[in-house]
Amino acid sequence: MTRLAVPKTYKLYIGGKFPRSESGRTYEVVSTKGAFLANASLASRKDARDAVVAARAALGGWSGATAYNRGQVLYRIAELLEGRRDQFIEEVVATEGASRAAATKQVDTAIDAWVWYAGWADKYVQAAGNGNPVSGPYFNLSTPEPTGVVAVVAPQSGGSLLGLVSVIAPVIVSGNTVVVVASESAPLSAITLSEVLATSDVPGGVVNVLTGSPKEIAPWLAGHADVNALDLAGAEALDWVDLQIVAADTLKRVLPPVVGVPAPSLDRIVAFTETKTVWHTKSLI
Repeated sequence: MTRLAVPKTYKLYIGGKFPRSESGRTYEVVSTKGAFLANASLASRKDARDAVVAARAALGGWSGATAYNRGQVLYRIAELLEGRRDQFIEEVVATEGASRAAATKQVDTAIDAWVWYAGWADKYVQAAGNGNPVSGPYFNLSTPEPTGVVAVVAPQSGGSLLGLVSVIAPVIVSGNTVVVVASESAPLSAITLSEVLATSDVPGGVVNVLTGSPKEIAPWLAGHADVNALDLAGAEALDWVDLQIVAADTLKRVLPPVVGVPAPSLDRIVAFTETKTVWHTKSLI
């Protein structure tokens, strides 16, 4: 008996769930040769606001988790990615027109990035913190703490999966939560990554993935009063200076666009932390 194929529906990922855009809009995702691949949700500003609400609600629990626990969660993501490696390779080949060898390299590098950041989860505080020399019988300690809700425009070219991982992992490893706008032209691996996150140990709302137009969504995230920081890694083609100006109204920390895909680095972890300094008296006994 001939059976019908079951096409996959690519939705948003907000608060640990997979809603369609509240606007009901979708857009066609096509291959580099123009062949139809799928319909993806075209996120609206209401979807962006819902994602920020979900990220804020998840912040307390995630930032309050131990560094060891967050490291284990990130490593679990890498394990699940490894298990669906072939699927990610096929999606990268289809959406980016990459050779199978290039797609395999991208997926493997993305998996390795999760492992790399997982290893830093309980170490970056020692590397970025400090015991400060002060005059008097006091300990003076500086410790990095999470900034809060971070909005991100993922790289729009040069690697749809690797670009997404390269901006999500350094944000959440320190206890922040994230709202990310995925690659507009190649969003399929972003939603598949969301499925990995949903079946991993990542609490709902820690990572929220929007598909659609960064040009439409980014200004609303930049101006949102409940967003604490903005990563414009993939906003090179946008009016990113205007986005910085909008973000300044609510005193957001902003990272400017980068060329290509950001390499794993301690700097990207520390960029979304705030340094807390405490004084403590030394024992006089």
